Amino acid sequence: MRMRQTSDQFELAFEQEAALERRRRSQLRQRAANRSRARRMQRTEQRGTVAFGVLVVALTLTAVAVTVVMFETLALLMG
Repeated sequence: MRMRQTSDQFELAFEQEAALERRRRSQLRQRAANRSRARRMQRTEQRGTVAFGVLVVALTLTAVAVTVVMFETLALLMG
């Protein structure tokens, strides 16, 4: 009888430990997924910021080049 009770207690403890371990693994997976998502969002945002900066510089350089060429052409036609 005592052997059966010990065996039942051991099985119950094992099941509880297994359930606890499954919950812990699930939480770890969820945290890893959240970290991965956060890193991906950060990289996307950083790329967007860099792309916007490149666009602003390109537009500014284009405007300056067009202005210079326009005035050079005007000076050439007037003179």
